Amino acid sequence: MFIKIIDARIKILTFFFFTTFISINAQNINEKYHLVPWPKEISENNQKHLINKDFLITVNDIDNKRVLKATTQFLRRLSGRTGVFIDKGFTEIITTDISPSLLINFQRAGKLELYEDESYQLIITSKQISLNAVTDIGVLRGLETLLQLVSHNKNNFFFHGVSIKDAPRFPWRGLMIDVARHYEPIAVLKKNLDAMAAVKLNVFHWHLTEDQGFRVQIKSRPKFHELASDGQYYTHSQISEVVQYASDLGIRVVPEFDVPGHATSWLVAYPEIASKDTIYEIERYAGIFDPTLDPTNDKTYEILDDVFTEMAPLFPDKYFHIGGDENEGKHWDENKKIQKFKKEHELKTNHDLQTYFNIKVQKILEKNGKIMMGWDEIFQPDLPKNVVIHSWRGRESMISAAKQGYKTVLSKGFYIDLMLPIKSHYLNEPIAENHGLTNNQLSNILGGEATMWGELVTPLSIDSRIWPRTAAIAERLWSSKDVKDYENMLNRLHTVSYRLEELGITHIRNRDVILRNISDNQNIKSLINLTKICEPLKAYERNKGGKEYKTYSPFTLFVDACNTDAIDAINFNKTVKMYLKDKSKSSKETLINFLDKWVLNNIEFQEINNNPLLKQLTSFSLNLAEISTTIKSGIEQSTFSLLNYNKSKSLLMELKKPIADTELAIILGLESLIQNFGKEYVKS
Repeated sequence: MFIKIIDARIKILTFFFFTTFISINAQNINEKYHLVPWPKEISENNQKHLINKDFLITVNDIDNKRVLKATTQFLRRLSGRTGVFIDKGFTEIITTDISPSLLINFQRAGKLELYEDESYQLIITSKQISLNAVTDIGVLRGLETLLQLVSHNKNNFFFHGVSIKDAPRFPWRGLMIDVARHYEPIAVLKKNLDAMAAVKLNVFHWHLTEDQGFRVQIKSRPKFHELASDGQYYTHSQISEVVQYASDLGIRVVPEFDVPGHATSWLVAYPEIASKDTIYEIERYAGIFDPTLDPTNDKTYEILDDVFTEMAPLFPDKYFHIGGDENEGKHWDENKKIQKFKKEHELKTNHDLQTYFNIKVQKILEKNGKIMMGWDEIFQPDLPKNVVIHSWRGRESMISAAKQGYKTVLSKGFYIDLMLPIKSHYLNEPIAENHGLTNNQLSNILGGEATMWGELVTPLSIDSRIWPRTAAIAERLWSSKDVKDYENMLNRLHTVSYRLEELGITHIRNRDVILRNISDNQNIKSLINLTKICEPLKAYERNKGGKEYKTYSPFTLFVDACNTDAIDAINFNKTVKMYLKDKSKSSKETLINFLDKWVLNNIEFQEINNNPLLKQLTSFSLNLAEISTTIKSGIEQSTFSLLNYNKSKSLLMELKKPIADTELAIILGLESLIQNFGKEYVKS
């Protein structure tokens, strides 16, 4: 009996130490490897594969153009990152007399369609790296992971020795870029496609028409690109170029032609299909506007047929997005002919009328071999079950559509144009715990898309609005639901963010370009420091307060150099919390260092403050310096006079006001310190 008890205790202790080791090991792996998105399974083997001039890649199918291009690009990026002069700059076919560094095997060419196999297995040892996949697309995903495993010591670059089995959680992982409100050149799109591939996104949703522009050449209806694009549109050959570029990266391209609302540009070209008889001009402002296609006019469907039939061959993907959002139907309500049509066809509401329109459009697309997709306003149980509902208004519409048998994609919570912090997107779980769906219904949720609406971005700033936040969204859509440690992700994202520069993404470097512009090429150190504590106004507040941006307004301002998750603000607010908790010497010193920095920063700022663009920051910088001086005095003396307390509150009120379309992101920390002084140190 005694022996049995001892044996049982040994088993319990062994289990405890084993599970503890596994937990610690998993934690160490999470901290050690800066992989985004995090793979499905990963384990270490404590080996390293050195990167030297003899690095060689072999592949079992040298005729596969997708793999050949990807491996060649892999070698260029590897050589560029490490500085190693690799002898064999191109991939070779597997033979018995070659012992490659990287051995690639895959079974077949992947199809760019929903549910294609993107899985891969990667094993790295000191002798060899093996990458195995079912499809060439899986090979591409594995190569990106391998590049993220490049590391170094003082003497060598090497790949960490790990074994990885990986596959995506969702089959639809997208990025929507609106090129209609602000045209984005092909080069901008290509580098963003490269970045998408780097974090394993697989759908490029190309938003091509809006009130502000029609961005596609339509040969059968040339008035679209001649009259409604300001000369900024994509030719057929350019569209094919982008689609092929994306295909080489294993990325599908889904076009969007927004109808029946958001249609001013359509009506500039062809006013005869409008719901209101008036003169139309390209819209220059942002917002929701009334111009709408006439769903009762046969000519409307004739033109739509011409456009979609011409576009269908250029976009091989099965899915075709028709928009369908934010149609308030004002011009429908004002049109007597349309009202009569509604009565004759027993269409009680404008939603019913739009459903009538959607069904006719769906048939045009079906004729061209396409499956219709649209924003959640199009949802109506009368639509064919293969229609995809794209939810931007909330999970409720997504869940409702999924319950009724429709495929759905989520963008609610992934609106990156709102300038919300990374955390809000990363913790935006597409499938809530209490979803109430059966397994079959659950499979209708395909994934999600980050959405980059284009009102406030140009080629100069768009990268900074997409990255690195979209990489966090990519992890949410690829990795397991259990991968949700925000702080850990942020640590990994820091490295990946800089690696995106390797692909030409300008989200970091263009900050300084903008600051040099507004400072007239003076020393921008003080401005950089301000961008580290200021963030663009959230949601669409930037267009409020009397200043309304047009499509041709300047987007080269201080706000355009700022971004979400301002690094000094994050660290300052954390330090304040720590200081108020323990009043330790180290947190006190860190806090004072921040305050001293902003006092000195104001002196440096005033030295370059000699033009109207900087003048608007004058009082802001001065108030920041004054409140920093006052709070520092209270921290050092552990006391706060009533005069200083009131002064700090007054300065804080000023600093809470938006300045140059930004908000001060250290307000929470400053307020906490002042409140603490109010409780502990105020003396009358």
